[in-house]
Amino acid sequence: MPLFSPNKHVVFDVVGTCVSYQAFFDGVTSTLGSQLLAEGIKPTLFAFAWMESAEREFAYLSISERYVTFSEVFKALFYRILYMSGIENPREFANDEQRDKILATFSQLAPREGIKEAFELLREAGFTIWCFTTADIKRVQGYFAKSGIEMPEKNFTSCDTKGVAKPALAAYESVLAKLGNDEVKWFAAAHMWDVSAAKRVG
Repeated sequence: MPLFSPNKHVVFDVVGTCVSYQAFFDGVTSTLGSQLLAEGIKPTLFAFAWMESAEREFAYLSISERYVTFSEVFKALFYRILYMSGIENPREFANDEQRDKILATFSQLAPREGIKEAFELLREAGFTIWCFTTADIKRVQGYFAKSGIEMPEKNFTSCDTKGVAKPALAAYESVLAKLGNDEVKWFAAAHMWDVSAAKRVG
């Protein structure tokens, strides 16, 4: 089946939309779960707080024109979020080895059920599929490759490419420019703020 069509396009957000966070949540539970539960902190809630705080800091740094990659921001917030969760001495509670073990789970994220079939159906209908992510392109490519989902390297774009984080409109404009003058252009994401910003630029 063709991987490129000059007429119809759909741009997917990747992590959280095409790919599940479950491996990350499982990594927090297996690495720190018993310690967190002993302090009355649910591992999944800690994981969510860490991830959401990193998303905010990542976006705010970009807004202030001090762009830092998401992975750097995420790593830096580990001990702060432990402290804000009620751990008085986070560096005594956990260590860099545990943090890095959890961070490594981001390379183990897996595509959601049905994504491969959805991509195949879209291509059969004449769409070119693109991926736009806040993550490192090589890591994101790995999610698809290890699951047997074909995605050409040229069809990936990261916020790192332009140094502008979503949902800044400039981030989406750089992706939109790749699609040329074709009229059929869709953006697909699990997050309404993501879709809303993409819609504003066309």
